[in-house]
Amino acid sequence: MPNFRLTLEYDGAAFEGWQVQSSPHRTIQGELEVAIARVTGTQVQTIGASRTDAGVHAEGQVASAAIATDLKPEVLQRALNGTLPADAAVVDLQLAPDDFHARYSARAKRYRYQVWNRPTRSPLRAGRFLAVRRQLDVAAMSKAAEAFVGRHDFAALQGAGSEVESTVRTVAQLQIEADSEGAIAFSVEGDGFLRHMVRNLVGTLLEVGSGRRPLESMAELLAGGDRRRAGPTAPAHGLTLVRVFY
Repeated sequence: MPNFRLTLEYDGAAFEGWQVQSSPHRTIQGELEVAIARVTGTQVQTIGASRTDAGVHAEGQVASAAIATDLKPEVLQRALNGTLPADAAVVDLQLAPDDFHARYSARAKRYRYQVWNRPTRSPLRAGRFLAVRRQLDVAAMSKAAEAFVGRHDFAALQGAGSEVESTVRTVAQLQIEADSEGAIAFSVEGDGFLRHMVRNLVGTLLEVGSGRRPLESMAELLAGGDRRRAGPTAPAHGLTLVRVFY
């Protein structure tokens, strides 16, 4: 069977994450597999590059699947988009080598977390930004973030419920940018991320930005490996999977 690479965009607000679950939970993987079955008449298992959590969005989630179909990639893409719900879409679909695996072939991933930092709320941004009314010190957060760049043991930023063999990961880039309107974007790129790692990282840096945690304490936090000493998990709706690199 031909192997396909699918790139998806979705609004995660109404989904219980990527990974298929038992009814009545609505997931991206579940909706995609239902759409493929309706279009091709074949039951398949799709593999996602990232198991995004409930409420997390994606601009460039990648999935792979072996699908028994004679449809050309562009025709299959149109058919799937005509079947998928309005809050998910296949933005690119192409044939892939037989050994392509959306998860194991990935070299790196980039996530973006958005914060709206103004005293007044922004209804139009509410679904994609975490609202923080207190003025944040972006320079302090950027300085503190330097401690997370590189290869480290990120056990202190791992969410509960994970069963990975190693908590060592490499963060290649961590940039924090603010615009003149009040939007702050945390852009994080690395070779892989632990459960809730990006959201816990952001929650910790927000404590630095609000003056509740010294920026010099990041190295000590990592060395201690104690999740209880890190900041709170930032809400899911501010996080977007931007791109998967191969």
